[in-house]
Amino acid sequence: MRKKIDCLFIGHNEMNLTEYVKNIQAMGVTSGAYRDLNLNFIRYNDKPYSISEVFNVFHCYNENTRVAVNPLNVAESFSAAIAYLGTYLSKRGYTFDYVNSFQYGKVELMDKLANTDFLVIAVITTLYVSELPIIEISSFIKTYNQSARVIVGGPFVSTKVRTLDPEELKFLLGSSIGADFYVDSSQGETALVNIIDALKNNKPFDSIYNIYYKTANGIKSTPVMKEDNRISENMVEWGLFKDNLGEFVNVRTAISCPFSCSFCGFPQHAGQYQTSSVDELEKELITLDKIGTVKDVHFIDDTFNIPSQRFKEILRMMIKNKFRFNWHSYFRCQYADREIVELMSRSGCKGVFLGIESGNNQVLKNMNKASDTDKYLKGIELLKEYGIVTFGSFIIGFPGETNETVRDTIDFIEISGLDFFRAQLWYCEPITPIWKQKEVYNIQGESFEWSHATMDSKTACDHVDNIFLTVKNSTWIPQYNFDFDMFWHLYHRGMSIEQIRQLVVSFNLAVKEKLKEPFRKEAGYESLTRIQNACSLRKIPINLSVEEQLLIDETDAGFEFL
Repeated sequence: MRKKIDCLFIGHNEMNLTEYVKNIQAMGVTSGAYRDLNLNFIRYNDKPYSISEVFNVFHCYNENTRVAVNPLNVAESFSAAIAYLGTYLSKRGYTFDYVNSFQYGKVELMDKLANTDFLVIAVITTLYVSELPIIEISSFIKTYNQSARVIVGGPFVSTKVRTLDPEELKFLLGSSIGADFYVDSSQGETALVNIIDALKNNKPFDSIYNIYYKTANGIKSTPVMKEDNRISENMVEWGLFKDNLGEFVNVRTAISCPFSCSFCGFPQHAGQYQTSSVDELEKELITLDKIGTVKDVHFIDDTFNIPSQRFKEILRMMIKNKFRFNWHSYFRCQYADREIVELMSRSGCKGVFLGIESGNNQVLKNMNKASDTDKYLKGIELLKEYGIVTFGSFIIGFPGETNETVRDTIDFIEISGLDFFRAQLWYCEPITPIWKQKEVYNIQGESFEWSHATMDSKTACDHVDNIFLTVKNSTWIPQYNFDFDMFWHLYHRGMSIEQIRQLVVSFNLAVKEKLKEPFRKEAGYESLTRIQNACSLRKIPINLSVEEQLLIDETDAGFEFL
């Protein structure tokens, strides 16, 4: 007898890089989207490779089985959205199953779709700005299971509802993605439960708030009503996932963000800021620790260390429990003081993601960052003193940006002491607060194609490339299929911070080669040799010139590329 389950969750789809590059390249090699992606891959054997894929080829590849053994991939981190929504359904008496990663769980997903009767399949969209990954998932589902109803929700849907005109939205939802239901809510848990309930009990869909649904006459929408689901009433029951939890877990302790940065639409989507209590979080973390597999927790709150007093209580609680896992998080370093940073170190913090965004105070003011460069520098200095790895994130091209303000950002990165960093092209979203000032800054266009009174996206792309090519005192971290979170996956595989840095530097040298010689079709021999050495954990002095390194490489007579 076939098993019947109410809901199947499908986690993040890190699209096949070859197809993704092809799709983005179709926008034009001078487009902002392609130039942003171009800094994240090299070409080898006529294929694009991200840094994770390069690591898998040169470090994990098994020549006997012709597959990567224990490959580095995003599926290693357990989805916070699946954990939260699965818990939410379970507490209300509904059954669920999940595939943590679409791309790396296709075989498992195929089996589930073919051998289980799912009432609905919910596609997690937390990290998507494009519909392409969702379309791929939707098409895959329909290939192997025509009976389950597909639900798409999350920030992606809400953003499209707010930014597309009615005809564009109708085409996207009705023809392009092709799901059966779309949830337009900053939360959406209640809508999900109500859809399942309506399907199980043959109830009408038009009484469910905050949804779009497919009918014989096209897509129909229902009235909007704000959901009010409290995080404190739905703390994750990690025991539900213990058999598949693995070593890396994303944990959320708050909803939304207490700040209102003018480039960010997250608070507008997520609603009022709310936090769990320290006692509730303690129960979650004790469960995770007892499961025994977890090595690293990524606290995904936009601002984990605010309010400061609550943050200190969390740190003291973690120290008291002597948890065996390490942790990293997003962190507002302008609020760092010695007591906080010492507690972070003692509680197992290994690194922090710092959304610094600019090295120019006027641009920071335009961004409504509630900080200045002096505060950032003091915070970074404290973190470094306690051995906490720092990653600084920067936005280039925000309204008010000029050649001079970019120069200030470069200078800031060089003098700050940041261990790692990345600079990205400003992504112009109509949902963000800065859009209300579009007339003031003469903002034209959106997404990665824009202009305003002091800069356009092409010039900003040129600046990003220049920062990537020229900054010497900090190491650029690629984003696609890696980012700061995956950095810690390598660390827990036994690589030192310096070994990881050598790998990243070696990969970046190959990307720089591509930028400097755009007609080159493949990464050069010396670049691939550096990468191979770094992946094999061979210690090499990365400050050597290419010519000096080649003298070392020539002694490695047994080396062959796969």
